[in-house]
Amino acid sequence: MWSGRILSVQPRIRLTRSFSESSHSYLGYILRVDGEVGTLTKEFLVGIGKAAQAKHEFQAGDIVRGECLPVADSRIEPAEYYKASKLKVLDRCNHKLLAPPPWLGIPMNLESYRQRGHRRLNARTYANKCSHCIWGCRMTVEMIIDQWRPQKRRYRIETFCYGPKSCAFYKPGPTRKVPGRNGITWDEENWVDDDATSYRSPDE
Repeated sequence: MWSGRILSVQPRIRLTRSFSESSHSYLGYILRVDGEVGTLTKEFLVGIGKAAQAKHEFQAGDIVRGECLPVADSRIEPAEYYKASKLKVLDRCNHKLLAPPPWLGIPMNLESYRQRGHRRLNARTYANKCSHCIWGCRMTVEMIIDQWRPQKRRYRIETFCYGPKSCAFYKPGPTRKVPGRNGITWDEENWVDDDATSYRSPDE
């Protein structure tokens, strides 16, 4: 059993990298909650499915409760708890949200996130400025080091921004380096982000 106040709702996405190629798995959403889970009082992350978010329309400020399980493999799951069930909104956010950034309303559907594309986001900026924003995303990354030996994999966390290009908080941080076979490394340069978001105007 868990309960508490939602601090943020962000997309729950897993990124798979294979040298210069990448793909995304859209798992649902992550609720960042300040409250109680089991016997612990803390801030924690609960993974929910897209159907649950569509039904309840969770947003920052809502007080909720439910049941969940600890994740089976934290290397590939961005939440701490998942398989959330018996979800119930105890109290809706009834205060006026501050002017963005960060954006704290009801997030868009996952297809809209996919269409918008993301830019890399500095990890420290995410932690200090963007962990409560609907456009921020903390992804688990599974890296296939050798296509001929797909069982050889590495894991890490990367942070991204789906928000407006004009956001005053945004900082890209260093380019992402992806290890490959025989010690070769691919550097994901700025053009990758530029291409992914090229159709959006600065305020989109």
